[in-house]
Formats: sequence, structure tokens, C-alpha cells
Amino acid sequence: MQTINTATGPIAAVELGAVLTHEHVFVLNEDYRLNFLPDWNEDEQVDRAVARLSELAALGIDSLVDVSVPGMGRNVGRVRRVAEQVDLNVLVSTGFFTYNDLPLQFHYTGPGLGYDSPEPLAEAFIRDLTEGIPNSGGIKAAVLVCVIEAEGLTPGVERIMRATGQAAAATGAPVVVHTNPHTRSGLVAQRILGEEGVDPGRLLIAHSGDTGDLDYLQHLADAGSTLGLDRFGVELLLPHETRMATLLALLEAGYADRIALSQSAFCYSDWFDPVKRAQVTPNWNYRQISERVIPELRAHGVGDDVIDTMLVAVPKRLLTWDTRTADAGLPAPISVNSGPSPEN
Repeated sequence: MQTINTATGPIAAVELGAVLTHEHVFVLNEDYRLNFLPDWNEDEQVDRAVARLSELAALGIDSLVDVSVPGMGRNVGRVRRVAEQVDLNVLVSTGFFTYNDLPLQFHYTGPGLGYDSPEPLAEAFIRDLTEGIPNSGGIKAAVLVCVIEAEGLTPGVERIMRATGQAAAATGAPVVVHTNPHTRSGLVAQRILGEEGVDPGRLLIAHSGDTGDLDYLQHLADAGSTLGLDRFGVELLLPHETRMATLLALLEAGYADRIALSQSAFCYSDWFDPVKRAQVTPNWNYRQISERVIPELRAHGVGDDVIDTMLVAVPKRLLTWDTRTADAGLPAPISVNSGPSPEN
């Protein structure tokens, strides 16, 4: 039986139970923390995270996928401190998060660049998945994460997405793609990752719940991908009533086995002022699925078997690596010019 990597070690796939497939523990860039958060208290923030995540087990949640990756301030050592103190499986991720450019460390090194080499991004992602994340004590990532936002397929975004696809093809690991449904960027992600050998059935198209465009969502699902309805509580982007109507319509159309539920919540994020966030999005928390969505589904006659499909069966299928199709190594690199070569 295949095992699933978590922040505290591998578990059997059957131990995943009910899973929130798109959450964060900490979104905290170290440059920002060191220079703009002089009052940051590490122990207090870890204790606060432990308290918040401890609520989930009592609500019937067994596992959480932390999709925070480099570019968002990933610190798996900090996450493990939390995971060791909660009755919850916390899965960590690898990849890179940007809406546009890659950091300068990758501008000049890679296929066809000034310092020509195999794709260092793909090599790093595969290392995180198979050997362990550096300076983490051996923690291995469970999923890959990439992004395509309203900015579209910029050179930096394409390079990361192709590296992600190469790593997925080499390992059989699943891919979570942060998308903007208003630009239908999930379709672009399916195409680019498919060109790198990734079956669309191995993709979770995140933030699909930010739209009521059923034609778009069904197109993604018909190709085999899982729809991430994962921002319940973020009513600033779409009212809760519209999110629920979309979910119910998809269930009525028979797509329960292509849906994963979540909130994209966090214990701490340096993206938002906590006071203002609480005022503008007061319902954005880890409890929306358990305390709001599931009761409303039951009120509409949705059975527990369907709810279990979305919370248990779909995540288990997605998070179990498809090692039958994994390559023995990296595929041939594709040159994507993300910047000029350095001048001599």
C-alpha cells in the first residue's frame, strides 16, 4: 500500500480520512518578517496555529494540505512544530508561487540561458518530493504547486509550470494549480502541463469556486481534472450563496467525483493586515466546510455518501501518487527564455 508524506512522516493512504485539500498554515516571507515585522514572536505564533488547527479534528477533519511553497515563504520546520502538536495530518508542498516573474536567482541559470544547465526548478521539486526538503530533517513534499493568475502565461509562469510538469511526470505526484477562473486559466494549465506529460486527472484546478461559469468548470472536469472549490468564506471574491449554488449545480450534474472542498485559510499571512481582513472577510477561516457548507448540503438533500466522496475519496485518489506513469528521470528540458543572459 502506498504511503503519503506528511510533515511528521509517512502515513498509509487510508489514514488520510477527510481532507481539506487547499489550505495554508503560514504565509510568511522571511525577508518581510525580518524587515517589516519587528514584533513577530515565533513561539506565540506556533501556539496560535496549534490552537486553530486543533479545532479541525473535533470538526471531523483528519488531514490538511498546506499548499504554501517558495514564493510564499515556505518554512516546513515551523509547520512541523505545529503538526507535531495536533491530531491532524499536515501535508506539505513543493513548487514556486509567482503571478509573473521568477526571482533573479533563476534568471540566468537553466536550459538555453547564460549558464546553460538542466532545469534547476524541476531538479529542486523532484528532490523535495523524493529525497526531502533541505534543512527540514527529511520532510518530503506530497504535492506540487504552480500558479497561473490574471497575468496569464508570462515567461516566468510558463517556466515554472513546465518544470512542475516535468517533476510530476518524473514522480507521479499530483499538481495543485492556483488559477483565475475569470480568465479561464485552468484550461491553459491543462494544456501546458499536458505537454509535459501530466494527465489532467492528476490536476487539482484550485480556486475554481470563484466563478459560477458552469460551462468552464464542466469543461475542466470532463477532461478529468478535480475542481478545487476552496475559497468558502472569501465572500469578497464571490458571495457564499453563489458558491453554494455552483456546488449544488455541479453535484446535480454528477460531478461529485471531480470536486474537492476547502477554504484556502491560514493561521498567519503577511499578505493581509489581520484587523482589516477580519473586517472585510469575517468568515474566512478553517471552519466553513464543516460548520457551514456541509450542513447546507444536507439541508438540500445531499447525502453523506456524496459529501464523503468530496472530502475523502477524491483527495485520496488525487494525493496517491501515480507511480505507474512516473518517468525514471527528468524529461528532456524545454528552453523557456525568462530573461537576458548576463553581460560580461
